[in-house]
Amino acid sequence: MEKGEMKILNKGEEEEMELQGYRLCRWRLALVGFGVLCTGGFLLLLLYWMPEWCVKSTCTRTTVRDAEVVLLRSTVGSEFVLINLPVCIFNLSSIYPVTIRYFTFHSTKYYWNDEMQNYKVWLNSLFLSPFVRRLFFGVNEIAVKVPSVFKLLIKEVLNPFYIFQLFSVILWSTDEYYYYAVAIVFMSVISIATSLYTIKKQYIMLHDMVAAHSIVRVSVCRANNEVEETLSTDLVPGDVVVIPSNGTIMPCDAVLISGTCIVNESMLTGESVPVTKTNLPNPLPGEREGADSAYNAEEHKRHTLFCGTNVIQTRFYTGELVKAVVVRTGFSTAKGQLVRSILYPKPTDFKLYRDAYLFLLCLVAVAGIGFIYSIVLSIMNGEKVKTIIIESLDIITITVPPALPAAMTAGIVYAQRRLKKIGIFCISPQRINICGQINLVCFDKTGTLTEDGLDMWGVQRVEGGRFHLSEESAHKENLVKSQFVACMATCHSLTKIEGQLSGDPLDLKMFEATGWILEEATEEETALHNRIMPTVVRPPKQLLPSQPDESSLYEIGIVRQFPFSSALQRMSVVSRTLGEKCMDAFMKGAPEVVASLCKRETVPENFAEVLEDYTKQGFRVIALAHRRLGSKLNWHKVQNVNRDYIEANMEFLGLIIMQNKLKAETPGVLQDLYRANIRTVMVTGDNMLTAVSVARDCGMIPAGDTVIIADALPPHDGQAAKITWRYADSLEDEGHAEEPKTQPLYHFAMNGKSFAIIAEHFPDMLQKLVLHGTVFARMAPDQKTQLVETLQGVDYFVGMCGDGANDCGALKRAHSGISLSELEASVASPFTSRTPNISCVPSLIREGRAALITSFCVFKFMALYSIIQYISVTLLYSVSSNLGDFQFLFIDIAIILLIVFTMSLNPAWKELVSRRPPSGLISGPLLLSVLTQILICLGFQIITFLWVQKQPWFDVCNHSNHLNVSGVNTTEVDDHNIQNFENTSLFYVSSFQYLIVAIVFSKGKPFRQPSYKNWPFVLSAVSLYFFLLFIMFHPVEGIDEFLEIVCVPFEWRLKVFLIIVVNAAVSVLVEGVIDMQAYKCLFRLCPRKTTPKARYRHLAQELSLDPDWPPNPTTTTEAKPRPENGSVYDIITHS
Repeated sequence: MEKGEMKILNKGEEEEMELQGYRLCRWRLALVGFGVLCTGGFLLLLLYWMPEWCVKSTCTRTTVRDAEVVLLRSTVGSEFVLINLPVCIFNLSSIYPVTIRYFTFHSTKYYWNDEMQNYKVWLNSLFLSPFVRRLFFGVNEIAVKVPSVFKLLIKEVLNPFYIFQLFSVILWSTDEYYYYAVAIVFMSVISIATSLYTIKKQYIMLHDMVAAHSIVRVSVCRANNEVEETLSTDLVPGDVVVIPSNGTIMPCDAVLISGTCIVNESMLTGESVPVTKTNLPNPLPGEREGADSAYNAEEHKRHTLFCGTNVIQTRFYTGELVKAVVVRTGFSTAKGQLVRSILYPKPTDFKLYRDAYLFLLCLVAVAGIGFIYSIVLSIMNGEKVKTIIIESLDIITITVPPALPAAMTAGIVYAQRRLKKIGIFCISPQRINICGQINLVCFDKTGTLTEDGLDMWGVQRVEGGRFHLSEESAHKENLVKSQFVACMATCHSLTKIEGQLSGDPLDLKMFEATGWILEEATEEETALHNRIMPTVVRPPKQLLPSQPDESSLYEIGIVRQFPFSSALQRMSVVSRTLGEKCMDAFMKGAPEVVASLCKRETVPENFAEVLEDYTKQGFRVIALAHRRLGSKLNWHKVQNVNRDYIEANMEFLGLIIMQNKLKAETPGVLQDLYRANIRTVMVTGDNMLTAVSVARDCGMIPAGDTVIIADALPPHDGQAAKITWRYADSLEDEGHAEEPKTQPLYHFAMNGKSFAIIAEHFPDMLQKLVLHGTVFARMAPDQKTQLVETLQGVDYFVGMCGDGANDCGALKRAHSGISLSELEASVASPFTSRTPNISCVPSLIREGRAALITSFCVFKFMALYSIIQYISVTLLYSVSSNLGDFQFLFIDIAIILLIVFTMSLNPAWKELVSRRPPSGLISGPLLLSVLTQILICLGFQIITFLWVQKQPWFDVCNHSNHLNVSGVNTTEVDDHNIQNFENTSLFYVSSFQYLIVAIVFSKGKPFRQPSYKNWPFVLSAVSLYFFLLFIMFHPVEGIDEFLEIVCVPFEWRLKVFLIIVVNAAVSVLVEGVIDMQAYKCLFRLCPRKTTPKARYRHLAQELSLDPDWPPNPTTTTEAKPRPENGSVYDIITHS
C-alpha cells in the first residue's frame, strides 16, 4: 500500500469525498509553533482558515489504515470543502481481540473496514451482541446541540472579514482616527450581535423541532418473549419493538414484522394522507438464498415505519402484538437525514459568488499598487517610519470596503421579506439570487398543474373480453354484487380515523362512487377473534334486492392489502365474501400494467384504442382486475404469500375514468413563462397520453407542435436495447410520415421505463432528448431526481415545483425547489408557497432576478466607492495630505451606508421579460460599466486636483497662515495637513461622485421597479445632494470645522459645480450606451466564431445541423457500439 494513497468515501453518493491519511510530525509542529509566536498568532489564524495547509504543515502523509489524522475533501460541486479530523480508537479486546478505528463527520460515524481497506458507514449489525451494537451505534437520538454564545462568538469573530476589520480599527486608532474606528466597531458589534442572534435562534428552532417527541418510552421484546420498558434513546438496530395500539411518534426507522399500522408521513412526504403499512412478507423457502430477499429501505418502504412519522392506529389479531425490528437509529434514520441536510447544507455553487472573490482579489491587487506607491512617495518626501507604515497600510483598508458583506446581504434580505408578504417562505436565502437565473421549470401534474381532487367521470366495464358502453356510475342495483363494484369497494387503502373516512383522494372518490359502507373492527373485537377481517365493506340496504334474510349477509372482508407502489404502479387486496369458501384477489392500477398481468383473452382487443381515446382527452384512467383464489389458500397462508403470486393470471374487469381539471391559474402562468423564454417540463406519475393531453390543454405544448414518443426496450434474447419512435397522435403519423422535418417545433415524450433504459444504454442520446423533452410520464421519485440532474448536466438552471408528495428528492436537487405543501416536508424544499398553485413560480423568478440585479448594483457601487476613495487618498498623498477623520466618517456613514441600504429596496418588475440577467460579475457589460465609471471618476478627480493648483489665489491662500484674499477664509495649518484647497475640492467632487454612481448603477426596468418608485432611496439621495450643495454654496462655520474643509472663492465653487455636472452627464451617457448594448458594435468589427458556453446551446447548435434529427418515426435506434466513430447507437431505417 502506497503512502500517497487516496481513498474515495461514499463513492457514487451525494456526499462523495476524497480521503487522505496523515500522521503528526513533532518537528513540524514545533516549527509551526515557532512561526505562530513570530507572527503574533496570525499564522495560527491562517491555518484555521485553511485546514489543508494546517494538515500539510504539521503532518506527514501515511496510509489511511495507520492515519492519526484524515483530510476529507468533498468532490460535490466545483468548490472543495477541506476538513481535517482526528481518528478515534477504542479497543474491544475484552470481547473481540480487535481494535476499531472510526471517526465522526457530519453526525455520521465511519468505521475502518479491513476487507474494503477503507472507511465506511457500519450497517450490518444484527449478528453483534446488544452491548457491542450500542457501542457501535451510540445513543438513539438526533442531537442538535445548540452551541453556547461564546463558541458562536469565537467562530464569528475569527471570520477573515472581522479580523481585517480589527486590523483596520487598530491602524486607524494609531493614526488618531478614533471616531471612524468607533463607528466601525459599533457597526461590527451590531452585525455580530444580529448574526449571533439569528444563528442561535435557528439552532434553537431546529433543536425544538427535533426534540419534540424524540425521547419516548418504548416496549422492547427481549429473550424468552419478555417485554421490557425502556427509553427510546437505548434502542439499537436489531431490537424488536412493540408498537402501541393507541399510536406513537416513531423514535427510529423500523420494519414491521407482524400486524399493520396506519401512519401519517407528512413530516417526510408532505402528504397528510394516512398510509397503511403492512408487515414484511416472509420469503418462500426457495427464495431465502436469493438477493431479493434482503431488506432494502427503498424497496420495502411500504413495510417500514420511518422516524418522526405518526403511527395513528395499529391492527393485530388474537392478542398478537404489532412488532417491528429497528433498522436505523439517530442520524441514520429518514428524519436524521433530513436534519443533516439542514445542519450541513450542500454548498451553493453560483458564479456570482465565485466572481465576487475574484473581484475582491482585483481590489487587493489595486491596494498593493497603492501600498507600494505610498511607501515610495513617503520615502521620497522624507516621512517618519511610523507615518510611512500607517499611511501605506491605510491604503489597503480604504481599497477593500469593510461594509461589503453586509451590503451584499441587504438585497437578499429585502427580497426574502417581499416573498414572505406574498406567501412564499424561504429556508435558504442564498438561493434567491440563483432563482434569477432559472431558465427551465419542471412541474408535477396532479395537485400542481391540475386540481388535487379527482371527479368520477364514468366507468367502462368488460365482460367476455368486450367493453360495455361507458356508464356514468356504478351505483346501481344490478351491479351491486358484480366483481367490478366489489373491486371498487375493496381495492383501496382507506381507513376510519375518529369516525371519518380518510386516505388517498383517488381511493376516496372511487369508494364514494359505490355508495358502500366501510366498517373497521374495534380493538376489543380484534383481540377476541382469531381470524377476524380487520376491515369490512358492504352495500347499503336500499341497493340490495328486497330479501331481508340476505340483506345482512352480503359483505366483503379485506383480508390482506398490498399497498400502492409508485415503482409497481398498482395495488391489490385479498378479500373474502361472507359465506364464500374461496378468497378473491382484486387489483387496480395503471391500465397498461394491469392489462399485462391479466389473461390475454379477458383483455378486449380494442383495449389500446379505448385507453388512447380517454387519455387523449386528458382523463385519468384506472384499470381493475379480479382473480378467484384457490380454496387451499387459507387466512394464515395469505398473510405470508408473495405479492407476485397474487398479482398474476387476473381477469380484466374494466376501466374507471376520472377527470382531473386544470387549475384556473395554470395556463396563464405557463404562458408568462413561455413569453419569458423559460422552458416548462411536465414530470408526472400519470399515464403518458393523459400527460400529453394536459400539456396541450395548459399550453405547455402549443397547438400544432409535434409530439414524438420515445419507446425504449431493454436488451432481450441477445438483441441490443433499442428505441422506437412514434407520433403521439395518429393524425400526426399521417401528416408527417412523408416529410417529418417540415415541422421545426417538436417535443419528446417518454415514460419512466424508457427514461431508465435510455439513461443506461443511450447516455449520449439522453442529453439530446432532454433539450426538447417536455413530457415525462410514469416517473418514479428517484427518476424525477435523475431527470433534474440530467437537465443540470447540460447547464440548465432548473426549478422544480411540486406538491410535496414524491417530489422531495427533485425539490432538494433542483437549483430552486418550490413546494406547494404547507406541511413539515417543506423543510426539504428551499421554498414553500402558501398559495396552492403555480402562480408562485413567476413571482419567485421575478424576485430572484431583482435580488440578483440588486447584488450586481451593490457590488459595483461598493467597488466604485472604494476606488473613488482610493483615488482621492492617493492624490492627496502626493501633497502630503489625506482625508480628515470626519470626512471619512461622513462619506462612509452618511453617504455610503445610507445609499447602499436604500438602493437595495427596489421591488421586482411587475412582469417577466424574455431577457435574463447575467449570472456573474465577470461579463462584458458589467466589467465595461465598472471600468468606464472608474476612468470617468479618475479623470474628473485629476482635473479637479490639477485645476485647483492652477488657480491664481491657490499659492497665496494655501500657504498663508493669517491672510485674507478677496474675503476668502484662510487655511489653518494642522498636524495632518487636512485643511487645504486640494482636500476640500476633492472632498466635494468625490462626495458627489458617490451619489452619481449610485444613481447610475441603480437600474430599474426590466428586472426591478424604477428607482424613482423607491422613495427611501430618492429621499436619501435628494437630501444628500441638497446638503452637499448647501455647504458648498453657503458655508457654515460649524460644519466646515467639523468636516475640516476650507472656504474657497465663489468662482471656484462654480467651477467645481460645473465639473460635477459634466461628470454626472458623462457617467449617465456612458452607462446608457452600455445599457443599449452599443458595445457589441466593437466586437462586430472583429468577428470570430464563438462556441456557446452553455452545453444545451452547444448541443442545440450541433443538432440543428444534423439531418437525422429529430428521429423519423420510421426509424429504430439501437444501442450498437461502433468503435470507428465512438458512437454508442446506430439508427436503422425500416421500410
